Amino acid sequence: MTLGIWGGLLGLGTAAGLLLVAARVVVIRRPPLELRVLPYVRDLAPPQRGPAVGAPPGNAVAAVFGPLLRRAADGVERVLGGSASVRRRLDRAGIDLEVHDFRVQQVLWGLAGFGVAAAYGLLHSWTNPGNPLPLLIGCVGACMLGVMLRENRLSAQVRQRETAIVAEFPTVAELLALSVAAGEAPVAALARVVRRSGGELSRDLADVLARIRTGEPVADAFDRLAASSGVPVVARFAHAVAVTVERGTPLADVLHAQASDVREAGRRALIEQASRKEIFMMVPVVFLVLPVTVVFAFWPGFIGLTLSY
Repeated sequence: MTLGIWGGLLGLGTAAGLLLVAARVVVIRRPPLELRVLPYVRDLAPPQRGPAVGAPPGNAVAAVFGPLLRRAADGVERVLGGSASVRRRLDRAGIDLEVHDFRVQQVLWGLAGFGVAAAYGLLHSWTNPGNPLPLLIGCVGACMLGVMLRENRLSAQVRQRETAIVAEFPTVAELLALSVAAGEAPVAALARVVRRSGGELSRDLADVLARIRTGEPVADAFDRLAASSGVPVVARFAHAVAVTVERGTPLADVLHAQASDVREAGRRALIEQASRKEIFMMVPVVFLVLPVTVVFAFWPGFIGLTLSY
């Protein structure tokens, strides 16, 4: 074959590759069908959380390494266990993930830690060659540390969300109490508060309102909120609303009292935190300001005594 034929074949292969890349880019940039249709049927069915616009439904990396990641996630589940605890924490953190997907994230965090430790080990071995066993043990330890860090991150997300819920509760309870005192039914007042507010607690109340509108009894919906919530004040609030709906007792006074209790508890927690911080505020005074003051006070006299001798 002559050089011209080889050049033609190379150009043909390059053009075919560019054409395939352009076709794939066009497919990736086109929004999926559900994202184009759901804005027009949003009142009929709630939109499902899916990939963002322009995100491919799958790729070669997921197709190749997906089964391996799933097997690794199953191994992490067998070693760590506690799927019920993870499921409850995911619900309390407001994260729309399955337990298996969370385990896959733990595997990815572990692989990231392993990669960082392996890169450091390679750089260290190039400069100081030696026994590779400590580096291998360090890589395994970094992988386990990454897995546990994802677990701790989930617990931190739960604490952050529950702190936000406690901070939002007095305002939401006061709004609901005002709506009920104005003559609205509890469900209508709940719908008004959900429309006018935003935040983590409002999102939970929106889920309760959605269950009520799909036919679930009001008391059962609030009982489910009380059972799933990890915040005691929200559990008491849900029980109070459920009892009010069942027995017809006044709700506004109960909500005002709960909001006042939460504000008072927050004020006490702030005072306790300030009293604990007061000790830390003394550290720079005792170890920095006081020694400098003593030195400035006694240093001239010490110099004078030294010169007199």
